Amino acid sequence: MSMAYEEYMKQMVKPMREELVQAGFKELTASEEVEQFMEGLEGTALVVVNSVCGCAAGLARPAATQAVLRSEKKPEHLVTVFAGQDKEATAKMREYFDGYEPSSPSMALLKGKEVVHFIHRHDIEDHSMEAIMENLLAAFEANC
Repeated sequence: MSMAYEEYMKQMVKPMREELVQAGFKELTASEEVEQFMEGLEGTALVVVNSVCGCAAGLARPAATQAVLRSEKKPEHLVTVFAGQDKEATAKMREYFDGYEPSSPSMALLKGKEVVHFIHRHDIEDHSMEAIMENLLAAFEANC
């Protein structure tokens, strides 16, 4: 892959990354960062598997950020990996989603290393941002 293409893609996805970072999510961009985070994880965490697709832009990211902003009960940790961009980090994170098919965008609510709630792409596409946000808020209420 050319350096020009890689630089172009970095610039294209920058606002997609920043949307979650500005809402308090920590980006995990390398498999080592994912492993270090997961091996030391205590408490609850929301993991957003980010993507360049329209359902990530118009539904998943806004639902995740609004749920975090609106909930009094929320995960202690907020992290994100970017599918298609940070491939090794995303693959490593998906290893912790045992029993769940790879999906992007997607969201996992964890208690320690255990997935207690998972939102697949098919739970995002064709749903309203408000419905996805309510799905997350209910999961936060039950698990955080």
